[in-house]
Amino acid sequence: MQKQTNSYGQLLPDQVDRISSLFDAHLGLLADARELYRERAALERDYATKLKQLAKKASEKKNKNELLLVLGDDKAVCTESVIQQKHVISSQFWPGTHIFNGSTLNHAYSEILSSMSSSAQDHINLAEAWSQITESLKAVERRNDDYKKKQVQFFSTILTGRDKIYAERIKASKQKYDADCAEVEIHRQKQVWKLSGHDRHAERSARQYDLQRLDMLNSKNIYIISTATANSVKTKFYTEDLPNLEDSFQELQTRLVMDFVGVMREAQNIQLSHQNISKDRLTAVIAALIEVQPDKDQALFAEHNIHPFSLPNDWAFEPCSNHYDTGDICIDSGPKVLLQNKLARSRAKLRELNHVLGKKRTDAEKYHDMLTACATDNTPGDMDDAMNSYLDAAHEVTALSTSACVLNSEINMIAEVLGGDEGGSSPHVFKSSAFSIPTTCGCCKVSIWGLSKQGKTCKSCGLSVHSKCELNVPAECSNVHGDYKASEILQSPSSAVSISESRSSISTSSRNTPIPSSSVPHNTSLHVEETHRLARAIFDFAASSSFELNVTEGTVVRVVEEDDGSGWVKVADSDGEKGLVPATYLEDADGWPFEKSEPPQRDSQQASGIYVRALYDYRAQEPGELTINEGDLVELSSGTNGGQNYADGWWEGFSRDGKKGIFPSNYVNSA
Repeated sequence: MQKQTNSYGQLLPDQVDRISSLFDAHLGLLADARELYRERAALERDYATKLKQLAKKASEKKNKNELLLVLGDDKAVCTESVIQQKHVISSQFWPGTHIFNGSTLNHAYSEILSSMSSSAQDHINLAEAWSQITESLKAVERRNDDYKKKQVQFFSTILTGRDKIYAERIKASKQKYDADCAEVEIHRQKQVWKLSGHDRHAERSARQYDLQRLDMLNSKNIYIISTATANSVKTKFYTEDLPNLEDSFQELQTRLVMDFVGVMREAQNIQLSHQNISKDRLTAVIAALIEVQPDKDQALFAEHNIHPFSLPNDWAFEPCSNHYDTGDICIDSGPKVLLQNKLARSRAKLRELNHVLGKKRTDAEKYHDMLTACATDNTPGDMDDAMNSYLDAAHEVTALSTSACVLNSEINMIAEVLGGDEGGSSPHVFKSSAFSIPTTCGCCKVSIWGLSKQGKTCKSCGLSVHSKCELNVPAECSNVHGDYKASEILQSPSSAVSISESRSSISTSSRNTPIPSSSVPHNTSLHVEETHRLARAIFDFAASSSFELNVTEGTVVRVVEEDDGSGWVKVADSDGEKGLVPATYLEDADGWPFEKSEPPQRDSQQASGIYVRALYDYRAQEPGELTINEGDLVELSSGTNGGQNYADGWWEGFSRDGKKGIFPSNYVNSA
């Protein structure tokens, strides 16, 4: 492909719409030329004398659209005085010519119309030849119109992606940060009030305040990071994405012009071979077409449309009106853990992304070389395939590089703030889990309970946490199932208010009302289940690396790992194959149930002959639990996982009617 010396991306930043309008003008010229030759064929069948009337009509149409074709669609330049000023400037570059004649394409088309007006005699048997020219122009017009639509759609896509990141900064980050700040103030006032009244729940209030403050600090950090990310994406959008898109438009425009010139040359050669009388005039037209220089025309268009441009200002941190704070990222022990985990995740994702991005860039360069080779060989069919492949690859490179920009921005900012303190080197491997038995969160110590998707469990050590607490857990996994320690990040001096008083109160109350233990081993298969969201592919996607997965439109897949901001989702198909798929290629499978992995069946257990008596009534709250009444005898089950060995705080047994289930161990006593 011809090398562009006057790059739209450099000379005309942020003018995609105007460049698109220029492309439309060129397509309009193709349509005009196609209509011109179609009507000429009809006229040649009737009378040669009508040829001048047709040329006049086409000339008027050309004159009407001449400004749009050469200088663009800016209505402000339509006045004669402005055009004269532009003519004076353009004469410095194209001496002795009118500003419109400075366009080599416009000049060549004018020569075509002039030659046509001078040709009073033509052979009627040329009508079929002109019909072929009309079809060629139609094919070029249709092909380039498809290219233009693809570019416009891609521009809308990257614009939507940019605006989405902008919006997330306000909606997902700023608003949550403001709300958390307000909650912190409410909890602080409650804590002060309870401390002043020596309330026995002061410790709980202090812990709630600490938890809310941690959420506020995390929200603040996410807000600052999202602000930096938005700034990075903004800079990339205006310095890379838009210039690249405009340069692609320029290349398409160049190819459109050259295709048009090729068809016109063919038409003139046909006429030249059949009309020796018009040989001199047609030779002049061919010479004008040969002199068509897209670079020169584009320079004229760019010189007319250049205006001052500067990047929009960067965003900055905005503190809440009711909470004094600074724009520095908080690196206290609690927020630091989230930053360390986010840094590790971003780096891991970036490593995967860089591999894919490198391959896509290589593909884009390969297709660009193919375009150059096809242009040299003059093979239109191969050119179409190469152009489509090149545009697709270039669009994917832009999307992936935006994801890489987001990850690099997060990594650089967090790494700079942490200053080398990047936490542990053994991160937990969390999977989404549901809990049918109360389980204490290993981070915030609050109970996790419910069959809905409320928590996550480490596959290596078995630690269970809330989904929102996942990033607050230090990367100190023992990689030994059941061997983990609870997080200490939420402990602070304010948490120690009235410890001795609270412990005394709790100890006294616990003797009066037994509470079932919520500590359950994480390998208890009865209450931990993996859940997966279902999604449906809305486009075909062909994997280009071992990290990706082939999917076809309409295929339903399981989402194994959600999009973390990189634009990719890890899924599994019905055959169990897993890989990455672009997030924009998927939609939620509405109306489809969530898929749950079947829990492994517990080995059958028999009664042990050991009985216990219920001290209190207990009503089963989940499937697998056993309802008992005060005074009931329950026979314990046998086996290494049955009876008193079932779980810490829970025993398994048989009721009088033979039903097997689990119940709190502190609700019974030896019979």
